[in-house]
Amino acid sequence: MKLIIAVVQDQDSNRLSKALVDHNFRATKLASTGGFLKSGNTTFMIGTEDIRVDRALQIIKDNCKSRDQLVAPVSPMGGNADSYVPYPVEVEVGGATVFVLPIEQYMHF
Repeated sequence: MKLIIAVVQDQDSNRLSKALVDHNFRATKLASTGGFLKSGNTTFMIGTEDIRVDRALQIIKDNCKSRDQLVAPVSPMGGNADSYVPYPVEVEVGGATVFVLPIEQYMHF
């Protein structure tokens, strides 16, 4: 058994959730917040058999796309202002950050 933990951007959450259900994967969704952009994410926890891990990863990859987004940086209060950029910068967001962990025991009641 494996536990797949996938952190995805909120814009991809509903599409991924539907795709997982369509392929008979059970998942728990948790609201989460990214540390860099302080924006909303969704964390999926998916328990599955070893032989289905590759299929789950492909579903995540197919439904979570990266995109470019303009971000207005936050002023460094009390920090070093020498490296502060006062105008919006374009960063790549989205996609998925995925962890696959071995599970000793998995129970569904």
